[in-house]
Amino acid sequence: MASTLNRPNQPNQYTHILFDHDGVLVDTEPLYYRATRECLAQLGVDLALSEYLERMTTGASSWDLARRQGARESDIEYWHARRNVLYQDLLASEPIDIEGVEEALARLGKHLGLAIVTTALPEDFAIIHRNRNIVRHVDFVLTRDAYRRSKPHPDPYLAALERFGIGPDCALAVEDSERGLRAAVAAGMDCAVVHNAFTAGQDFSSASFRIEGLGELVDRILDAPSQE
Repeated sequence: MASTLNRPNQPNQYTHILFDHDGVLVDTEPLYYRATRECLAQLGVDLALSEYLERMTTGASSWDLARRQGARESDIEYWHARRNVLYQDLLASEPIDIEGVEEALARLGKHLGLAIVTTALPEDFAIIHRNRNIVRHVDFVLTRDAYRRSKPHPDPYLAALERFGIGPDCALAVEDSERGLRAAVAAGMDCAVVHNAFTAGQDFSSASFRIEGLGELVDRILDAPSQE
């Protein structure tokens, strides 16, 4: 994959890295789609992947499709809750690890401030990390309850910058989706997009650079002279 810089910051200018979670640190996005699709089907909605990804880009709710078809709000609420349960069951039973993530965070954490900035609900995040060691390598985690508006709004990243007490020029966001990229850019940050087959067809033209995996990010950051 091409790794062309679109913005002026170089890797040695960053003092902090803010990581998206789903699709960057764990491979959970296909499971969320699967759970949502199965439950929407009970309301007569056939949620195509292309439709889901398009709505994901803007942060639109897939449950609005059921409302458009006249589904009762009580039924939508029921199946939305069932989706959450099904998703948590999948998180606990399906393989979601991404090779090299913990090693990359461990190496980067020796040189930079790290945080996870995610739209995941706290309860889902807790299930994912019950038997994983990823979180110990970061300074803090911001889940969906930590800010008002979710991605693609800049609120999650602005909250992380404020907590670190830094400006956007100091930090690099790492995302795998167009929605997350939009959030980072709106916050005034550079953003590296890591390849994820699930979101690969989205528009990443505003990314600062693109990488195949976090190992490549480590090489870019730690090979910079100021990090020696």
